[in-house]
Amino acid sequence: MKVINYKDLPDSRKVKFHAGVSNRILLKSDGMGFSLTRTVIQPESGKVFQHYKNHHESCTCISGYGVLTCARTGKEYGITPGVTYVLDEHDPHFFQAIEETVLICVFNPPLTGKEIHQADGSYAKDGE
Repeated sequence: MKVINYKDLPDSRKVKFHAGVSNRILLKSDGMGFSLTRTVIQPESGKVFQHYKNHHESCTCISGYGVLTCARTGKEYGITPGVTYVLDEHDPHFFQAIEETVLICVFNPPLTGKEIHQADGSYAKDGE
């Protein structure tokens, strides 16, 4: 059994990226078969493109307000506390935080902790 407070994570698991910070709570090395993050997206980042070609992702909003836009259709979804969005088809998308937005995200396959968003919005396979 593990009990983890994201506030106590080592700096190596607090990854700053172009839109905010991703607290990597569970990684591949934790052996759970998925990874879990607490991601904070800042409104100053604007509309951010992401396209996880090598991962499935599901996010639940726990605070804030953002707009998720499907890059294929242009359809927009309001993301508020209690709303979960599922990128089950490697969906290219935009996310814009209207106010600071906190998401709990699950990735499969699990993140290694080394991932950095590439120019096309994706993470490389195995974090490399």
